[in-house]
Amino acid sequence: MPVPQSYTCSTVAEAEAAVAEIGFPVLVRASFTLGGAGSGMADDLESFRELAAHGLRQSPVSEILVERSLAGWKEFELEVMRDKADNFVTVCTIENLDAMGVHTGDSITVAPAMTLTDKEQQNLRDLARRVLQAVAVETGGSNVQFAVHPETGETFVIEMNPRVSRSSALASKATGFPIAKLAAQLAVGLTLDEIPNDITRATPASFEPSLDYCVVKVPRWNFEKFPEVDATLGPQMKSVGEVMAIGRTFSEALNKALRGLDTGLDGFGGQLADLAPAGDVDALELPTAGRLAAVAAYLRDHRDEPDAFRAAARHTGFDPWFTAQLARILDLEQEIAGADEVTPELLRRAKQGGVADRAVARLRATTETEVRAWRREWSIQPHYSQVDTCAGEFAAETPYLYSHYEESDEAPPTKRHKVVILGGGPNRIGQGIEFDACCVQACWALSELGFETIMVNCNPETVSTDYDTADRLYFEPLSLEEVLGIVERERPDGVVVQFGGQTPINLARGLAEAGVPIWGTSPDSLDLAEDRGRFGDLLRDLDIDHPRWGLAHARDEARAIATDIGYPVLVRPSHVLGGRAMAIAYDQEQLDRFLVLAAEVSPGAPVLVDQYIEDAYEVDVDAVSDGETVVLAGVMQHIEEAGVHSGDSACVLPPYKVSLYHLGIIRENTEKLGRALGVRGLMNVQYAVKDDDVYVLEVNPRASRTVPFVSKATGVEVARIAAKVQAGRTLQELGFTEMPTVDGFFVKEKVMPFDKLPGADPRLGPEMRSTGEVMGHASRFGHAVAKAMMAAGNSLPEEGAVLITVNDYDKSGACRIARDLHRMGFEIFATGRTAEAIGRVDVPVTCVEKAGREGRTTVDLIVGGEVQLVINTPLGQKAHVDQQAMYAAAIAHRVPLITTMSAARAAVGGIRALRNRALRVRPLQEHHAPRGRKAGA
Repeated sequence: MPVPQSYTCSTVAEAEAAVAEIGFPVLVRASFTLGGAGSGMADDLESFRELAAHGLRQSPVSEILVERSLAGWKEFELEVMRDKADNFVTVCTIENLDAMGVHTGDSITVAPAMTLTDKEQQNLRDLARRVLQAVAVETGGSNVQFAVHPETGETFVIEMNPRVSRSSALASKATGFPIAKLAAQLAVGLTLDEIPNDITRATPASFEPSLDYCVVKVPRWNFEKFPEVDATLGPQMKSVGEVMAIGRTFSEALNKALRGLDTGLDGFGGQLADLAPAGDVDALELPTAGRLAAVAAYLRDHRDEPDAFRAAARHTGFDPWFTAQLARILDLEQEIAGADEVTPELLRRAKQGGVADRAVARLRATTETEVRAWRREWSIQPHYSQVDTCAGEFAAETPYLYSHYEESDEAPPTKRHKVVILGGGPNRIGQGIEFDACCVQACWALSELGFETIMVNCNPETVSTDYDTADRLYFEPLSLEEVLGIVERERPDGVVVQFGGQTPINLARGLAEAGVPIWGTSPDSLDLAEDRGRFGDLLRDLDIDHPRWGLAHARDEARAIATDIGYPVLVRPSHVLGGRAMAIAYDQEQLDRFLVLAAEVSPGAPVLVDQYIEDAYEVDVDAVSDGETVVLAGVMQHIEEAGVHSGDSACVLPPYKVSLYHLGIIRENTEKLGRALGVRGLMNVQYAVKDDDVYVLEVNPRASRTVPFVSKATGVEVARIAAKVQAGRTLQELGFTEMPTVDGFFVKEKVMPFDKLPGADPRLGPEMRSTGEVMGHASRFGHAVAKAMMAAGNSLPEEGAVLITVNDYDKSGACRIARDLHRMGFEIFATGRTAEAIGRVDVPVTCVEKAGREGRTTVDLIVGGEVQLVINTPLGQKAHVDQQAMYAAAIAHRVPLITTMSAARAAVGGIRALRNRALRVRPLQEHHAPRGRKAGA
């Protein structure tokens, strides 16, 4: 079997011996990790030692593979299946646009492979089969990755995973061949030839899928939330989501995928090129999230050179076939922009090339509405084909559809009553699978009412894009053009926009203006909740307390508002997701700096300047309204104090410190807001509680991130109820008239990406940066906290030592925490003034120096394994050098790091609970069963 020279190592010394044999450059892989965690490339001994040590720490079995680097070679991946009878199928052949050296999760990928000869394709297939036979895979899907030299064709097997993976999900959606489902059937003894193909219902699963279309996957990054992180891509994956698109050609699929990213792009072309620095060849050679923009700029600026696409290929490592296709897209854009007039023939070619109406409008200095009118006049409308797994050889029975501008049209609409549900698009920070869960429940609920359900989404990672979730699946970008095309074709009774997060909400007004029936809360009410001016007037009319605020269109106006309100103030741009560019300004200098950032994130839009209520705690409320009756589904208290984005704060259901007095105000105000906004369906309200006052911070009349959490904690499928309300049912009819009770405590904890993004600042603030969440449940709050932290990868220690270093405002709280930990037998380390404060309350403490100073430092403790928990509460917007070094050490050595006092108090409670009684578990179904609740009534 052709494999690169490599050695398995369990120590840094063994790794050094291996690299002496192989020579530089080398690739280090950490064993038994996902997403390339702990992996990297090294060109010299010093960086190699550091990388090897990091990989050993990341590997749960303390093992790394030191391997010859094949950076620059072409990379391919085969998704394959084998059963116990040695039936073998290649489900999908995937080609990476980026060369070896970039993790496949960070690379644009294309299926089927575009640049392999038939002989090369068969060679990879034969090698993959030998790999599965050697590993003895008999019960399901695997992926096998290959490196192919771009000039000689020399081929190496570089990796195989005998399990499902991200690529399995992509391959399943690309082909309609459900790898995980079939793997489960193989695991219980079936063989591929015994399992029918769900799509054709006429062929067995032993038929290999064949694609007569092109699929493109593009990753979604969130580096803008981590400006301190190196955005260079490498063996360790850094993307937070991805989008997939299907087209008849590579250019059509790529353009659709770029629109599906929901970043404002209208495709590959001049708009993308404008994002890259002009003439920067280095930006072509360095793999970053912005490299495709650099390619667009290079090809545009060198369009008159006949071999510009070959030069771009040399600089990027892309195959010349791809850069030639990219150049053709730019040529088409140039033709559209330079034509005396747009003709039907030119517009048809543009649409077949995947050029969006928005892009044509940009190039012709007109509007998207006008371009749509041209298409209607000239009968240039999208047609739809099915994903059929067999390239049309057998008819598809499942309507899994994609658009194109060729003549064929398949799976005509039915005459049933139907509803279109808009999904959430690619996962990113602030919008992830929690909205997918809501969309899936909406599909099930509306199907129960007898409607044909039609899902529109472009995320291959989601259940909503399984072909058997909705009655019809359109794998399309969530853009106004694509959604209107589907609505005009299907003519549904209604379109549901409130379950997919902010992406479909942003489409609501455009759809309504086009005459599309929007079910649920009206687009005007959605806009009222987001328009701070209108919303403020509503709160005043309802006599509901809220922080003082102002809307600024210029710096001087913002300064005046902040002076009137009084510092600190919360600064945030309009219409952003996940708290993007939100920050707390404590003085005018900070205000000016944040205003610049807000203007960059939301150009031309006003900036909100809000009173920041210090020493408050936040409460999240999810509720369902039918327009008249408003029922609270769950009240959650944030564990972190106000000022930390709700998506980054742990929270607990039921609230453990909210008085009945405050709960009464929260209930009353939620009901007032639901009725005043005319909410039909879900709504989320965020409150700040301080002393006797309850302030409304924000209202979102749509599904929220916490809806699945509330559903699992209460046993009531809230999104399912909300979907039926949007279809016309009342809460009385559905039997949902009072807030569900909660047995025990449920704690939601965030999952942060800091170990995947070296250099990221782990402090929490108004801008959300978590990439996921977990839940812990127990009869006691402390055990629920401990379970949640354990699930998030931050298991609390039950013994050992704790490092405490806090700002001056938190010294008294730190003393109480140190005392509690000391009583439980923990050794206490602290820095400078924190150690002095702890010592004054008669708690034994060892003083250590901050990082970078002489003597025993915080970093020395962490690296040496002498502490099992770090509690640090920084002050101000910028971490000092010593803090950054301590954070980096804690993350690298997997020592739990807590950066707020409220979270530290909860953690101490969790440690105490663990020491008092061992954790117990039981199924969630068993937990809810005795109460006789019928979920999703």
